[in-house]
Amino acid sequence: MKKITAEKLTLSNFRAFGNFISTLSPEGPKIGEEPIEFYRDMLQIRLGQSNAVSVSVCRVKKREPLVDCVEYHSKTSEGFMPLDGDVLMCVFPATPVGELDIKNAKAFILPKGTLVNLNAGVWHYAPFPIQDDYVNVLVMLPERTYANDCKVATLDKDELLFIEKSE
Repeated sequence: MKKITAEKLTLSNFRAFGNFISTLSPEGPKIGEEPIEFYRDMLQIRLGQSNAVSVSVCRVKKREPLVDCVEYHSKTSEGFMPLDGDVLMCVFPATPVGELDIKNAKAFILPKGTLVNLNAGVWHYAPFPIQDDYVNVLVMLPERTYANDCKVATLDKDELLFIEKSE
């Protein structure tokens, strides 16, 4: 089993996998001033040919941060936002169909309220709560992506990854 250290999420170290924003500490162009500020167009999630986003919640229980299964979507990006706790997430670069680039896997610390956009083709799976027993994660995809654009792979024993949190 290989160990991988989760890094603090920054725009530069996450760029190869997508982008993100903090919904709890918004920055960037805005309309208005206190008491009402509207932070506009902070993040776009490319939904392929769909023009509607389906919002789901993935409730994840605290467990050993062992990556043994991954998935990707060919035709769409995917939005993730931990709502009520910080999580660890492992991602692998987008590759030709059916390949998994284990040696270039990265793990990141996603603070609650951070909306992450994973590019189409990026391998990933459900995140791991860091402290909380459960974390609810908002998931944004076109409707029924899990049924019609989801390639899942189980890692072999020699490919398993254990995520360590950086200090």
